[in-house]
Amino acid sequence: MKYKDDFFDYITYEKKYSIHTVNNYKKVVLEYLEFLDKECIDIKDANNLVVRNYLRSLDKHNYSNKTLCLYISSLRSFYKYLLKNRVIKSNPMVLIKNPKLEKRVPKFLYYNELSSLFESIDTSTVLGIRDNLILEILYSTGVRVSELVSIKLSDINNFDKSITIFGKGKKSRIVLFGDTLESALNLYLNKSRNILIKTNTDILLLNKNGTPLTDRGVRLIISKIVEKASIKQNVSPHVLRHTFATHLLKEGADLKTVQELLGHATLSATEVYTHVTNEGLRKTYLDCHPRGRK
Repeated sequence: MKYKDDFFDYITYEKKYSIHTVNNYKKVVLEYLEFLDKECIDIKDANNLVVRNYLRSLDKHNYSNKTLCLYISSLRSFYKYLLKNRVIKSNPMVLIKNPKLEKRVPKFLYYNELSSLFESIDTSTVLGIRDNLILEILYSTGVRVSELVSIKLSDINNFDKSITIFGKGKKSRIVLFGDTLESALNLYLNKSRNILIKTNTDILLLNKNGTPLTDRGVRLIISKIVEKASIKQNVSPHVLRHTFATHLLKEGADLKTVQELLGHATLSATEVYTHVTNEGLRKTYLDCHPRGRK
């Protein structure tokens, strides 16, 4: 099935989805095609009812609504591609809706926990200088880990202290940084990157072998920093993204600005952070107002 491999190439090289997303989409599409094969149904004949039957067949796995949304999203992209390339005449996913998701309050770090992370890094070493910059970029800009490892030297504008970020679906945005990140960046460029680099590359962050860092490499680095700082909760790069947004809102930033800095397509995606800040307001009210205390 050439269209299957063409679709995988499309989301990898044209859409430039992360490796994690590509692997998830591949898994779903291959499982779906296997289902069609068992049912002796050609992809061109698979209508809305067939898709619904497939989704019902997933009930035996007791998947969460979030996982089901991933399956639907993957198939939706797959069928849009097939329709665009005239493999099929109509899209059976049009009437398929996502199950409702519970709005979870995102995990974030308190100021003292964040300080512990930075203080645990030995910035007298080449790798320590790099690790400090990784942590600083994640917290100061709120970029995704996939965006972080893609930053090039040419994306950084030192004059106005900004970085051009290329996010999901090739969309670009500008993130800003202050004096602290500027210092960390200059230290890395002057005393770390020039020692690490082994091959000619414009990528900012390098591993110990002098080649570009990967998503997985960054996650391992963050895990080691967290372990050294003796922080009990699981801290991923995305938790630092949540922390960036939460701290901005707590300090008075408006929701629209935070949306633009995060690169969210809709304001509703950013509104989840208001639950965190509202909880803070509630606690302050209950602690301080005479009618709020028991």
